[in-house]
Amino acid sequence: MMPRQTSATEQFVASLPDPERADNVVYNPTTDELRAYSEHLETTTEFGSPSYVSEDRSRKSEQTKNTVDDAFDDADEALVADVTDAASETDLVCVDRRVGRHPEHSYVCRYYVPEEYGRIALSLCKLLEPAPEGAEPDFYTVQLPDWEETGIRVLPDAGYTVVAGSDYTGEAKKSFLRLFMLEAKRAGGLGLHAGSKRVTLETEDGDLTDVGQLFLGLSGTGKSTLTAHDLWLDEPEDATMLQDDVCALLPDGSVAGSEGEGLFVKTYGLDPETEPAMYDAVTDETAVLENVDVDADGTVDFDSDKYTTNGRAVIERDQLSSAGEEIDLPGVDQIFFITRNPAMPPVAKLTPEEAAVAFMLGESVQTSAGDPSAAGESIRVVGTNPFIVGSEGEEGNRFRDLIADLDVDCYVLNTGRVGTRDVGVDDTITLLRAISRGSVSWTHDDATDLTVPRDVPGMDVSEFDVAANLPDHEAELSTLRAEREAYLERFDALDDDITDARY
Repeated sequence: MMPRQTSATEQFVASLPDPERADNVVYNPTTDELRAYSEHLETTTEFGSPSYVSEDRSRKSEQTKNTVDDAFDDADEALVADVTDAASETDLVCVDRRVGRHPEHSYVCRYYVPEEYGRIALSLCKLLEPAPEGAEPDFYTVQLPDWEETGIRVLPDAGYTVVAGSDYTGEAKKSFLRLFMLEAKRAGGLGLHAGSKRVTLETEDGDLTDVGQLFLGLSGTGKSTLTAHDLWLDEPEDATMLQDDVCALLPDGSVAGSEGEGLFVKTYGLDPETEPAMYDAVTDETAVLENVDVDADGTVDFDSDKYTTNGRAVIERDQLSSAGEEIDLPGVDQIFFITRNPAMPPVAKLTPEEAAVAFMLGESVQTSAGDPSAAGESIRVVGTNPFIVGSEGEEGNRFRDLIADLDVDCYVLNTGRVGTRDVGVDDTITLLRAISRGSVSWTHDDATDLTVPRDVPGMDVSEFDVAANLPDHEAELSTLRAEREAYLERFDALDDDITDARY
């Protein structure tokens, strides 16, 4: 038998420096050592934690290409080759971490970055668990922030990502989570940009039962807040955050988590009154702050947009009181699509067909995490997931099939405003607690043609009636439906029963 030829993409990976032997690589330094490498870039906060200001303050989605969806030209190939070659001539730190704990969906990740940017590796080590000793990597990322050209190039078949010309921590994190989600799809499941949560409730018989929940939403729409919230439950009832950002919904209904050590959370407007658990974790000395306004004396101002409204903190799970020890969810019962579309009710219960449409639409408003220049504008992102590799239409078909097979209840949750009426965090938590308990009575809303709450314990839902709060609601909703129909027509691979579903 002829030996199999090594592909060009595999050759790139093979030419990376061996971290255990290369003279230019410091392999798996401690977090204290990583912090020391970037000491010249650090401002120490009043809490004793390090704070850094990056040149890039959001992901470079327009400069990101992958070999599945994009045709690489000579310039793309040259960028990958040149960055790979440069890695052998640059003083680097290299850390091996693990994405996921699931026995069939866990991956070893090897990350290279120049020593002076050890702060990025520090954050990555606080997000992902250490890799098992001696395990061979599944995914590789080289990040060279000082590269003159900005470009993120993903070679999925080799598990290799090049991040050139960006010093944003989110690029390192998503380089691995993007591939984690792709592998879930290849295994018959679906990677989701979602938080996962286990709600434990007391039954009428005094027994305890668990409700598994997923929250899909673009960065900055409240996904972290809702996933981490305790729902004001008292013992023995509780709500436990399992994952904050990326999960994998598997064909058996279980949900594999990805990040085992920490969370990468937004800090702008962080309020100790409404988010006490998150505030405590962000202000712990173990956190790492990025692009947050910190004075020379260490005073932190979470309400300042001096650098960006996409200020971030990497927090450790152990410091978040609502975080559980496990990251995998045994089964999912409810899925919530978070939007901030003012033409939507505070919550609506969706049929499977409506849920598939909601997945494809991914409606919300742009946040500073995605495109700061367009913050506040309407946006649609399939699955609220800007990290999809492969056909987006096929993602919608797969989502429909999974929720139908698993009999999952789906909802769209508006965390913004209905017309001009704000939907507060208290309102949303009241709704979520009632839906978790199954204590909401539902009715058909003629204006939106959706199933909406008729009665919710502890809340007057009539205040959020779409027709009453949205000026000229008939015209606005008609325009919205036409826009949705036109948008869905873009996806050739999307099955007709989803394209034709009314939502």
